[in-house]
Amino acid sequence: MSAGVPLASWKTQMFESLLGFLPDWVQITVLALVVLGFLTAWALKLKRRIAARRARRTGAPVPSGPSGADFLGPYAPGNQGGGAARSGDREPSGADFLGPYAPRREGGDRV
Repeated sequence: MSAGVPLASWKTQMFESLLGFLPDWVQITVLALVVLGFLTAWALKLKRRIAARRARRTGAPVPSGPSGADFLGPYAPGNQGGGAARSGDREPSGADFLGPYAPRREGGDRV
């Protein structure tokens, strides 16, 4: 007797609708890969948490490889001029540099 109420969760219904037409061995393989992915993510998260806890105890920095938005890799600016580059030697540029559109200063002191 059916009352029109689904007995399975929405996740099970999505899984069956996406993979229901495939053979059982494909369904089991996909399900195993999904479970393996979740377990791997959980293990990596646990590993990072343990490393952070150890680093706090010893006062060492948390070990992390060069990555993320701040890592420039081979695109990092280097010393391409041959000599020692100082911030005063370079031509001002970037988003904060207005160039000829900068407002004129009163007085004679230019930076």
